[in-house]
Amino acid sequence: MKKYLNLSFIYAIAAMAGGVFYREFTKFNDFTGATALGKVHVHLFMLGMMVFLLIALFAEHHDLTQYKTFRTFLLLYNIGVPLTVLMLIVRGVAQVLEIPLSAGASASISGMAGIGHILTGAGIVLLFSSLKKISESPK
Repeated sequence: MKKYLNLSFIYAIAAMAGGVFYREFTKFNDFTGATALGKVHVHLFMLGMMVFLLIALFAEHHDLTQYKTFRTFLLLYNIGVPLTVLMLIVRGVAQVLEIPLSAGASASISGMAGIGHILTGAGIVLLFSSLKKISESPK
């Protein structure tokens, strides 16, 4: 349980840092439009902090690590969410600084973000599979 609370706390700190960065970076650059940076804060709070807080509740009563699906979830999810957030930051900084991106660079950012989303989505499916195994196991 402690491991998942620590992960949740790390994601919460990252979310707060992302929110402060968004606010201060846009203010420093006199940027008033919409930017991908505004989504970093929410992605980290919801996909990071909240998910691992919920997992900690399950871990209080069940050994989740006994399931290979859960161990794989941890790996994929903790690669997918940060990768997605990193690409939001890259895209957002380019938007704020008004850096013209070539079609290839823009596609690369979108592609990496897509890979992050796929890993995150696969992780969520594995998490549900693990939780389903818990509900099916004898009490």
